[in-house]
This record gives sequence, C-alpha cells and structure tokens, in this order.
Amino acid sequence: MKFYRRLFAICTILIFVTAILFPPVAEGISVKEEEELSREFLKVVFSQFQVIKDPIIVDYVNDVGQKIVSVLPPQPFTYHFYVIKEDSYNAFATPAGHIFVNSGLIEAMENEEELAGVIAHEIAHVSLRHISKKIGRSKKIGMATLAGVVAGVLLGSGGAAEAASAVTVGTLAAGQSVALAYSRDDESEADQIGLEYLNRAGYSSQGLLVVLNKMRSRQWFGSKQIPTYLQTHPASEARMVYIDMWLAKHEKVYANINPYPFDRTHTWLVAAYGDENATLRRFESDVKKSPENPLAHYGYGLILAKTGNRNSAIDHLRAALEKNAFDTYIISDLGRIYFLDGRYQEALNLLHSAESFAPNSPQRLFYLGRTQIETGRLKEAAVTFEKLISINAEYSEAYYFLGETYSKLGRPDYAHYYLGIYYKIDSNFKNAAFHLQKALETMNDPEKRDKIEKMLKEIGTGKEQSHKQ
Repeated sequence: MKFYRRLFAICTILIFVTAILFPPVAEGISVKEEEELSREFLKVVFSQFQVIKDPIIVDYVNDVGQKIVSVLPPQPFTYHFYVIKEDSYNAFATPAGHIFVNSGLIEAMENEEELAGVIAHEIAHVSLRHISKKIGRSKKIGMATLAGVVAGVLLGSGGAAEAASAVTVGTLAAGQSVALAYSRDDESEADQIGLEYLNRAGYSSQGLLVVLNKMRSRQWFGSKQIPTYLQTHPASEARMVYIDMWLAKHEKVYANINPYPFDRTHTWLVAAYGDENATLRRFESDVKKSPENPLAHYGYGLILAKTGNRNSAIDHLRAALEKNAFDTYIISDLGRIYFLDGRYQEALNLLHSAESFAPNSPQRLFYLGRTQIETGRLKEAAVTFEKLISINAEYSEAYYFLGETYSKLGRPDYAHYYLGIYYKIDSNFKNAAFHLQKALETMNDPEKRDKIEKMLKEIGTGKEQSHKQ
C-alpha cells in the first residue's frame, strides 16, 4: 500500500509539474489577454529602444503593411507597424498585431518586395497566434513579467536581453522563455501563410528569400555578427530551401510596384539615421556616378544639411527638384532647410507653391506652420497646425507648436490644451497634467473640457501603472 501511495504521489507531482512547464496549446490566452500582454510589451519596447516617429518612414512602412493586411481574412486585432532605430537586422511581431522592423534591416534592403516579405512573415505569426498559443498557464506569472519574457524571446540575445531583464525575474520566467521561442514548425507555417498573403497582395514572394540570403551571408562573419533575426527565427537554411521550392511550384506573380516610394524613403532613412561619415561618402559617390538621378542629389542634400553645410545642401536639393519637380518630399525638405537657414520668405513661397498638388503632406504643413510663426502670421499658423493634426493625430511636435501659437495669440486655454496633448503623447505625464489642469480652469468649449477630463483620467492610470512597473 505504501508503495502504491508513493507511486500515486510521484505521478501526481509529475502531472502537476508537466502541466506547468508544458501547458497544452489549446490553453492559449484569450484575445483580450493578448491585447493586455501587447500593451505591457509595448512599454518594454518604448522604454528601451528609440522608436522612429518620422512620418516619412512610418507612413510608408504602414502603407506596405496595410496593403498586406487588406488581403487577410477577418482579424481580431488592428495591425500597427513601427520602425526601431537599431543597426541590427531584426523584425518581430508582438501578440495582438504590433509589428516592428529595425532601421538597419530596412537599410540593407533594395526594394519594397524585400520589406513586404519580412512584414508578411511577421503578420503570419500574429494571425496564427504563435506566441499567444504557447503561453497557456504562463500568464500566471503576471502580464508585466510575461511581457518581459516575450521581449527576451523576440528581441534576441543582444540588447534584447537587457530590455527583458528589467521585468523578467524568477526561474519560472527564465524557463518559460525557452517554451515561448518560435519553433521550426512555427517558422515553416508562418512562411507558408506569409507567402500566400504576399501573392494575394500583389507581391512576387521573392523578397523574403532575398532578405534571408542577405542575413545568412552576414552570419559568416562570426557569432557576434549573427543577425538577431536569425537567432529569433530559426532554421534559416531549411526556410530558404522551402521558399525556393514554393516559388518553383507556384505560378509566378510579376509585381507591378513603383520603385520610387521605396527608394525615396530608403534615401531619407539612410540620410537621417545612418552613420554620417559613411552616408556622406555614399551619396557623394552616388551623385558622381548618377548625376541625373534626383534621389542621389536628394540624399546628398539631406546629409549635407544634417552636417551643417546648408548652402551646398540647397544646391543639391534644387538639382533634385529640377529633375522631379512635383516630389512633395523634396519640396518639403528644401523648404525645411530654407527655414532652418533663416530664409523664411523663400521657405514660405516654396511650401505654399506645393499646396495645389500636395495639400495634405504632413512635413510640408509642419514647416509651413513654423515659417508662418516666424513671419508673424499666427492665425494662419494655427489653421495650418490644426489641419496637420486632423490628418496625422500622432504628429506630436505639431501640438507643441500649436500650443505655442495660441500662447502668442493670447489664448492660454487652447495653448495649455495643446501643450498638454503634446506632453501626454510624449509620456511626460507630470507636464501633461499641469497643462491640462490649467486648460480646464479657463476652457469654455464643452467638447474640449470632456476631452481634458478624459485625458486626465488616462494620465492618472498611466502614472499608476508606471509606478507599479
């Protein structure tokens, strides 16, 4: 009897331990819990990494991502796309549809198909709910800690481990990180579904194979150079063989994609976020090799302006504009450099001239508004910034200058209101609360009063959550 009792006890313990360490896939967290987990995960990412908010880059990446999302079956989540300023090659998707691509990986790409390939693969991970299905009873360790574990898995072993360490504690959390990692089957399934998404969206599927080859070739430089993507997305050789076979079996899709939007965005990203010396040499060489290429002059102008040589920058941006007279980005950047150089009337004339064919360009509106402030056209500036935030509600700097504009117009209620929104977007809750409380004291607009009270409640919740972290 003692033997059987002992055997029963041992079996019970084994079953209990197994249930904790190897929960059944069917016990994946609910959609609501997945969204909660994603919110905690975003706190980890935004606190540890510089997420690029540049609308030129963000809008383009979102356009590519949403083009792929549009061919998906109905989804329980809204997909969001971000770019992290990191040189390492990586891309990852959080639960609930938040997809990140590192700037270094985009810089290594040569066309939109490569970007679409990576994004489609990550979308497939989300739609298949690979991470959330693995979590199961892991949620008992707490969403904040679990978010750190997931960050450690998806961000790799470099800076990611540091990011995760802030919230990942305990042996259970450490053990779970292994259980949550993508498997070979996960990668195979995400490739299969992702390739289908690409074809439906009008892409050829070749881009993902090209990107994997680029990352795989970089691995030969040594373990320290292994791209993070290959650490978090295993079985690269098997994946490349599978993708190659898939391409051979399926009818070829000849993508009809205008290369210019990718090339222009890529040029901006390299100039704005790449190494200055290397970028200077790169675009100087491009201008010499291809003097008729407007983007060569555009990139060279951008990096010259960044390094303080505005006169030469203006010359090259003018050259780019002569070759592509209706490019809103070139016009906006030339206007921006005129503004920064104190040539306000030239900036005003140029930015106004583009209104007929680019009325809703965020960058054009932003520098038009700033130029209007400097030239004393305060009422016009207020109208410009109001239009900008109606088009792009996340353009945080527009709220700051709109607040400054209303302050100069003698409207402290509106000034504090917009400054409060600016600091709230920036997660500076102390300053946000100060300005919103000031706005509430004098604001007569009932709709704005309601919004202020709602934001103050959100700020209180945000402070409480931040304190708990």
